[in-house]
Amino acid sequence: MGKNCMKKLLVAVFALCTLLGGSNAWAQVKLSKEQIVFYTSDWKGDRFPDGRPKLPDDLLKRALDMTIEDVWDFLRSHGYHNQFEGGWQALHIDKPFAGRALTAQYMPTRPDMAKAIAAEGKSEGRVSGTNSWPIAELQIGDVYVADGFGKIIDGTLIGSNLGNGIAAHTHTGFVFDGGIRDQEENREIPNFNGFYRGYDPSFWVDMELTSINAPVRIGRAVVLPGDLVLAKPEGVIFIPAIIAEEAISSAEFTALRDEYNFELNKSGANGGKFEGGWDAKKFDGFEKWINAHPDKVKMPRKEFDDLLAKARGEKNND
Repeated sequence: MGKNCMKKLLVAVFALCTLLGGSNAWAQVKLSKEQIVFYTSDWKGDRFPDGRPKLPDDLLKRALDMTIEDVWDFLRSHGYHNQFEGGWQALHIDKPFAGRALTAQYMPTRPDMAKAIAAEGKSEGRVSGTNSWPIAELQIGDVYVADGFGKIIDGTLIGSNLGNGIAAHTHTGFVFDGGIRDQEENREIPNFNGFYRGYDPSFWVDMELTSINAPVRIGRAVVLPGDLVLAKPEGVIFIPAIIAEEAISSAEFTALRDEYNFELNKSGANGGKFEGGWDAKKFDGFEKWINAHPDKVKMPRKEFDDLLAKARGEKNND
C-alpha cells in the first residue's frame, strides 16, 4: 500500500472514530443504557431496551394492596431513608396506582442551554416542546416521574393533549413535582391518574427539560429510573427496583400478621396485648390461620414460610 493510500485510510479511520465517538457523547438529555445500568448495577433481572429495570407486572399489582407504612418500615430498615413524599393533589386521590418510574428533570430556561438542547432534539428527530420528549419514551406500566422544581404557575407540565399521550403510552399515570392544566379534562381520561403539586390554567413557559432517565429528587425522595412507584392517598413511595420484590413480600407478611392480630383483638383473645404477644403459641395459631385461608398469600408459599421462620427466630432472640 502506498503512502497516499495509507494516509487516506488513516484519515477515514480517524473520521469514523470521531463520528462514533461524537454519537456516543451526543445524547446529553436522555441517559444512555450504560449510564442507567451504572446507577442500577445491582439489578439482576430483565431490563427495557433503554436499560431501566423491568419489574414484573404481577409485582405492580401486588403493590397496590400494600400500605405506605409497611413498605416504608422495610425501606428504612434497609437504609433507604429518602423514598417517601406527601402533600399531593391528584386527578383521583382515592384510586391508588403503581408502575415503573421513567424520570425527567426540568429547570428554569437559560437561552444557551435551551439552544443546545433544541439542537440535540433536532438531530434526533424529536418534535414538539421538550415536555413531550419523555412521553414518547414511556412504556405500558410506566409512571412518568418529573422533577418540575415545584413550579405551578407557568409550570404546567401537561394539559389534556399530553395527558392523553401519557395515558395511551402507560395505562397508568404520572407524579409531577410541578403543576398541570386541563385538570377537568384529564380526570375524564380512562385508565389514567396523576399526582401533582397544583393546578393552574397557565401554559408551560420558561422551563426546559434537562434529562430523561437520570436520578431525580421529588421533594425529599430520591428516584432512579425503574423504581417501583406506589401512589396512594397518603402520598407516594419510590421503592428501589433492587429490593422491590422483597419489600412487597415483607409488607404482605406484615399485613397478614396484622389481619390475624385484628381478629384476635376483636375476639378478646389477645387480652391487653393488642400489638404484641407474639410467642410460639401465637405464631402457631397464625400459621394455622394461613393454612385455612391460603388465598390470602400472594407471594410464593415458600417465601411466606421463610418469612414466618425468620419472624419466629427474631422473637426467640428477643
